[in-house]
Amino acid sequence: MAARIDHLVTSGTFSLDGGTWDVDNNVWIVGDDTEAIVIDAAHDADAILAALAGRTLRAIVCTHAHDDHIDAAPALAAATGARILLHPADQPLWKLTHPDHSPDGDLADGQVLTIAGTDLRVLHTPGHAPGAVCLHAPDLGTVFTGDTLFQGGPGATGRSYSDFPTIVDSIRGKLLTLPPETVVRTGHGESTTIGAEAPHLEEWISRGQ
Repeated sequence: MAARIDHLVTSGTFSLDGGTWDVDNNVWIVGDDTEAIVIDAAHDADAILAALAGRTLRAIVCTHAHDDHIDAAPALAAATGARILLHPADQPLWKLTHPDHSPDGDLADGQVLTIAGTDLRVLHTPGHAPGAVCLHAPDLGTVFTGDTLFQGGPGATGRSYSDFPTIVDSIRGKLLTLPPETVVRTGHGESTTIGAEAPHLEEWISRGQ
């Protein structure tokens, strides 16, 4: 059976720079009936375990280390034995949430993760966070963008560890080069496509988000 994509929404909070906000997060599960990976273990390890439905969890992939994307990762890893993977540039953010628990492995630009016979290529896309990554699965016609690209524009860059020109460069160089029909599955909110977002790049730059 080919890999499929399961989608779960979990709710909790995001905290940084002294503020806390209520958020709903997209959790993406990629795999088949026997094995899977989780992209962003957000808020509720028990809900993610239930969605896995007994499948072997091979890895917990973190698109970046803001607390709302990683808060359930250690508990999910403890319950499943899966390795937590994070780009090393986000270690400072990770330590803000989990000072006593380190990720189990590094993500690197160009690295390929394979699950259920399907390849996901790691794209390092800094800007929203220094170690932000996206995962491109060409056989599934999709890219998982975390908080780098949303329906309507780039991820927020108004807080610590973020930079607007950097995220624009990442989107231009790593994402808008993908086929326009590629489905963009985001860290929050609705999905979109590369083709739908590409025409708005100059507008984003002029707004200077």
